[in-house]
Amino acid sequence: MLQEKLQPFLDRFEEISKLLSSPDISNDISKMTELSKEQSNLEPIKNKAEEYISTIQSIEENKQLLDDPELSELAKEELKELEPLKEKLEDEIKILLLPKDPNDDKNIFLEIRAGTGGDEAALFVADLFKAYVRYAESKGWKVEIVSSSEGVMDGYKEMIAIIKGQGAYSKLKYEGGTHRVQRVPKTESQGRVHTSAVTVAVMPEVDDVEINISPNDLKIDVMRASGNGGQSVNTTDSAVRITHLPTGLVVTNQDGKSQHKNKDAAMKILKARLFEMQQKEQNEKLSQERKEQVGTGDRSGRIRTYNYPQNRISDHRINLTLYRLDAIMEGGLLDEIIEPLIAHYQSVAMSEAGL
Repeated sequence: MLQEKLQPFLDRFEEISKLLSSPDISNDISKMTELSKEQSNLEPIKNKAEEYISTIQSIEENKQLLDDPELSELAKEELKELEPLKEKLEDEIKILLLPKDPNDDKNIFLEIRAGTGGDEAALFVADLFKAYVRYAESKGWKVEIVSSSEGVMDGYKEMIAIIKGQGAYSKLKYEGGTHRVQRVPKTESQGRVHTSAVTVAVMPEVDDVEINISPNDLKIDVMRASGNGGQSVNTTDSAVRITHLPTGLVVTNQDGKSQHKNKDAAMKILKARLFEMQQKEQNEKLSQERKEQVGTGDRSGRIRTYNYPQNRISDHRINLTLYRLDAIMEGGLLDEIIEPLIAHYQSVAMSEAGL
């Protein structure tokens, strides 16, 4: 019974309230901070639990009045409001009972790379990145380009950015995978629709305490930057390449004019990738969506298709298709895809948890 599952949370909240008012705890700043944080985390479920219990009590009281000739009609009206409220609260509480992803509140590194499709794939990297920027702006988040590799025209072979904002990972963590685009390329004169693909990776930004890298495991090379980078390109050894010897991971950064800044940015990306690798290993036996972040870049391993001729966007994991691709891409309206995805994975998690 759901009410029984909620009682331990109510008991713990009350216990913490008593502890925080005791003299012993008030003199222990560290313990007081720890308990205050726990209480703050418990408050949403405590409030919903109290509302749920109160609603159940009101339902029982009104049911007892159904045989009363004077109050039965009023009781029926009340029940019409209380029964749907009870169901709504149950759904909200089940979500709150799910184990919280410790990365949900973190900033993210967003990596978009061109897969099959050549120049057209590079152009879509730029278009998809712009869509994520517009989405981030709608949330009040900040986007900073960490590294990029330019392709033809306005395209990019690779784009790496950090998105800073409350809940960035919680909203974008299901964007990882292969994104397929179907449209007439700017480079195509015959008007034929081409299919291309890009890969997206979403990694939480990690603190130094979460990932420990030995300096002996790193090979750091500096070199001349190449490509469109202003007057400093090819005149200073500002580009940095870091190789993590145990895993073979390689990160290169040349966007900044300062070798120090490029090294710092490359290290942050490396830490995020190693952290993601560790998480994948830890979650190897969990559900498939937690195992696979990035596909091969091949058209077949797709999670989403963007069909421009039909103005259609489809997410294949939840069989969702919307015929407003232009508005979603240009207006920062990715929530129309992201929110159903989150609801789907919450439903799966509730089922696995027996809620």
